[in-house]
Amino acid sequence: MPKYVIERDMPGAGALGPEALREASQRSCAVLARMGPGIQWIHSYVTDDRIYCVYLAENQESLRQHAQDAGFPANRISAVRQVIEPVTAE
Repeated sequence: MPKYVIERDMPGAGALGPEALREASQRSCAVLARMGPGIQWIHSYVTDDRIYCVYLAENQESLRQHAQDAGFPANRISAVRQVIEPVTAE
């Protein structure tokens, strides 16, 4: 499945405590369970005012549907075209 990065504008996200993050994760996972195997959340990075989520998904529409059903913004969805890392330099 293609890999995507979703940018979610969420002012104050970096100040969310463990309970709020747990609740958001549980809500996301519940929606994913209903949607089936065509979408998978890998992980997310939380910054001060934004959350960057990495997903595997059949298409961008399923990512938009997940965001809507879970109540999260999906301000930008970008397909990952390549991955580079330190070993790329070798």
